[in-house]
Amino acid sequence: MNLNYQKYADGLIPAIVQDADTRAVLMLGFMSEEAFSQTRDTGRVTFYSRSRQQLWTKGETSGNFLDVVSIEADCDEDTLLIAARPAGPVCHTGSATCFAETNPKQQTTDQLIELQNVIDKRRSEKTEGSYIASLFEKGINKIAQKVGEEAVELVIEAKDDDRGRFTSEAADLLFHYMILLRAKDLSLADVLDELERRRNP
Repeated sequence: MNLNYQKYADGLIPAIVQDADTRAVLMLGFMSEEAFSQTRDTGRVTFYSRSRQQLWTKGETSGNFLDVVSIEADCDEDTLLIAARPAGPVCHTGSATCFAETNPKQQTTDQLIELQNVIDKRRSEKTEGSYIASLFEKGINKIAQKVGEEAVELVIEAKDDDRGRFTSEAADLLFHYMILLRAKDLSLADVLDELERRRNP
């Protein structure tokens, strides 16, 4: 890849970042030769800030890094298209993208985080009449038992062709699995980190 940095007066080339899985356009930044080199070496998208006149790795403050999957140059080799996997919202406003669009994957992540927060709230407040609170009161054995029961029910439904019932049982299993994670003081982020370690040992 022989990029043409000299085409632009400031020596920076545009870099469009796209979600590697959903294909949603996440943001546009600018790269110097050094920023591009660092991006390739570290596997995390690094730009050159024109306002601060320095390199900056996306996510270095928020933790919402952009992990590189692939990098392609356009036909004139003066613009980059980077496929990446975002670790969280990309825009500094908290939006999934810098174009006020909904990234389907980020929407799913937000919903799971919201559910996790509800579980934590019910547990800490011991809300009267709350099914979640009652499970925590019964202890880890009961919670683990419920996960086992829901897993068996999902397997049974998997043998049939009722999509609605299968989806319902899958939701029940995910729900109780998340309760079990919190009972063990773990989060979905911990599980995703483990999967990431397996993907990039």
